This record gives sequence, C-alpha cells and structure tokens, in this order.
Amino acid sequence: METIMDAMKSLTVQDEDQPLHVGEVMACWIYLAGLELAKVSVQAGINTTSDDELKAILEEDLKLGTSQRERLHDFMIKEGITLPPAPEDMPKSDPNSIPLGVKLTDDVIANELSLKIVSLIMRAAGAASESIRTDVGLMFIQFQAEKFAFASRLKQLMRKRGWIKVPPFYVPHGSQQS
Repeated sequence: METIMDAMKSLTVQDEDQPLHVGEVMACWIYLAGLELAKVSVQAGINTTSDDELKAILEEDLKLGTSQRERLHDFMIKEGITLPPAPEDMPKSDPNSIPLGVKLTDDVIANELSLKIVSLIMRAAGAASESIRTDVGLMFIQFQAEKFAFASRLKQLMRKRGWIKVPPFYVPHGSQQS
C-alpha cells in the first residue's frame, strides 16, 4: 500500500496547479462536516462511559478525527474552500452525574461510533473515486485506510463485549441447514 501511495504521490506534482472541481470541493466539505459532528458525539461518549476500554477507543478516535480534521482544514484553507460550521466542543463531565434517562449505554455508544466510522469510510471511498486531482484522491485514500485500521480495533472490542449487531443469517429456502 505504501509503494502505491509513494508512486501516486509522485503524480501529484503534475496536477496540484489545476483547480479543484465542484465534486472534490463538495467531498472535502461534507467529509469535514462529518468529522466535526462525529467529534462532539465522541466527546459525549467519553463523558458518558465509565468503561475504560471504551473510553480508550473513543479517545483514539478523537485523536484520529483531530488529525484528519487538521489536515483537511489546512488543505481547504490552502485551496480557498469555505469551511463548514463546527459545533463547540463538549465540556468534560462526570459519567456518574448523568441521569439514567439521558445516559447512553456503552452498547449504544459503541454502535453509534461504528456507524459514524462506516459513514466516513464510505464518504472517503466515494471522494477518492471521484477525484481527478491525485493529491485529493490520495488524501481520501489515506483517510479511508486510517478509518479502516481504527474500525478493526473497534470491532474487536465490540465482539469481546457482545455489542456488535449481527443481522439474521440468510438461509435460502430448501437449502441444507447445519
């Protein structure tokens, strides 16, 4: 993967002087908006859970999201793209002070995070495939790879805790069941 990325990076010099097309601009804007919304949701999860492993994975996601937000923010500023509005950071709070009718369960927090990661992976894949400029495509391929690596760690925790949601298995009518 690194070899492919290095080869593609050598091509970026050739097209960085070309303007972005509207699809690339929209992809940057939507991905950054998604990262901004995910940030406050993850912060709320950190404030809500008392599970140390879940808190650690949420903090890892927060760091990854911050890294991607900063890279994309800098790219968009450099290209003259208007930034999406960003919600304020969530203030830190004590998980034990959250009323039970409001407090999300660890299962819900983990599955919500999983859905956000899947959404961003799909968005990055679409953006990479629609990009004409190599630097934009590479940026989204890198974002997607980072989210995939994180998602595998999240899935391990979710399986370990029994939080992963599995749809019913499909057994076609008339087939042999084991």
